[in-house]
Formats: sequence, C-alpha cells, structure tokens
Amino acid sequence: MQVLKGAEVSARIKEQVQEYLSGEKTAPKLAIVRVGERPDDLSYERGAVKRMEAFGLRVQTCAFPADISHEEFMEAFSRINDDADVTGILLLRPLPRSIREREVEALIRPEKDLDGISPVNIAKVFSGDETGFAPCTAEAVIEVLKAYEIPIAGKRVTVVGRSMVVGKPLSMLLLKENATVTICHTRTADLPGTCRQAEILVAAAGRARMLDAAYVGQDAVVMDVGINVDGNGKLCGDVDFDSASEKASAITPVPGGIGAVTTAVLAKHLVQAARRQKQTEG
Repeated sequence: MQVLKGAEVSARIKEQVQEYLSGEKTAPKLAIVRVGERPDDLSYERGAVKRMEAFGLRVQTCAFPADISHEEFMEAFSRINDDADVTGILLLRPLPRSIREREVEALIRPEKDLDGISPVNIAKVFSGDETGFAPCTAEAVIEVLKAYEIPIAGKRVTVVGRSMVVGKPLSMLLLKENATVTICHTRTADLPGTCRQAEILVAAAGRARMLDAAYVGQDAVVMDVGINVDGNGKLCGDVDFDSASEKASAITPVPGGIGAVTTAVLAKHLVQAARRQKQTEG
C-alpha cells in the first residue's frame, strides 16, 4: 500500500513557479481577504502565507471585522479587486451572513479569482475551458494523481460529495481526463456498495472518518479531501485511514496529503494569472 504524500507534489509545483519567477523582475502578488477570525480561516491563511513566501511570491492579508456591513465590505473589496498591484485574490469563505456572498462572487475579476468562485470561472470549468481557474482543492486531487502517475482515463471514479468547492468541479476535471465519474452524497442508496465499485474513490463529504474499509474496493486508490477535527482534537480526514489502508492500493493521508498540495496549486494559479494578465497587457 502506497501513501500518497503531498510534500513531493508540492515540491514539483514549486519548481514550476520558480522557473517562471526567474525571468520576472517583480513577483506576482496574492491578496488574501478574510472577514472575522474563524480558526479554520486563520489556519489556512497562515499556511497560504507561508507557502507563498517559500515559493518567492508576494502576499498580503486584508482582514476585516466580522461585523462589517455588506456595503462597507463591497467598497473595500472593490479597491482590492481593482488594485493593479494585486495579481490574484483568495477570498476565505464562508462569509458572515451580513455579507451577500453571491454579490461578491459576481464582483471578483475572473482573471484574479484564483479559487474558482466567479460565475465566469465556474462556467469555464464546467465547459472544459482551461482558461478558467478551478477551486484549488479540486485541482489538487488531479495534481496528486498525475504526480504519482496514477491513470485516470477510463477509470471508474466515485466522488463522495457534491459541493461547489470540491465535489462538482472535481467531477468536471475528472471527466475532462476521460474518467467515468459517479457523484455520490450522504443520501445515496447503498453508498458503501457504490463506493466499492470505484477504482478511484474521492472522499469529500465533510464528515470525520465517514468512509472505512466497507466503502473501499480491493486495491482502489483513495483520495481523502476531508479536513476535520475529531473528538480528541486530532486532525483527520473523511476516511478512516487505518481501516481503508487494509484494502486500498494507495491512499492520501490527513494531514500531509491533498491539503498540502492545495496551497501549492494556489501559488500555481497566481503565476498563471500573472502570465495571462501580462499577455493581455502586451
């Protein structure tokens, strides 16, 4: 059984980023927009800042109080959105209920939307247009599979989860790679039986250790996208790693798997945004 660690994949992406930077006078700049101080937002922000700096990219955090009004936030976000020095934007979500998230999604410039929240980028991902940015976590799954040379074309892939953050866009990315994709969720009848038919099983349901060996077909590849905290305060995925490992041929760990690649994909998207914006200006 092979453990698919994210560090090696991240290192490969870092090489691609630094190859681009070697020919540039000024590094692209990421703006991380955060409202409030949710622990998971702060954790992701710290990881993203650390990754950008390690890759040689510029990054700034734009933090706002949780009680900011919708109008005040939209005005501030517009300034960030229109700042010529900002190459890409990462908006940490969900936003407080006082902010109408759909209006923010519609406002963000598609060319700066690195995590695929703009309706324009979502449409491009679903139509197979590679100029659209997919959500970083969804693309990280593809990056890991390709880095470890795990075939996707023709394979039966089951994705457990139907969110717009991972499940749905990832399914489109997998279809683009010629996989045969089944999308499941917590209300799927005989979910374990459906999952066991998969040659590649992606867990993105958002429930700690929901999928154990009963969900895993013999020698299946298991991609665990989940990030949860169990009752003991320990970080874990949507897959029961110890149980699933008994049947899987390869599996991603949590932590140290898909999550470790997500911020590297964010850096890759920032460089892609810089390259496209430069071409447009030229």
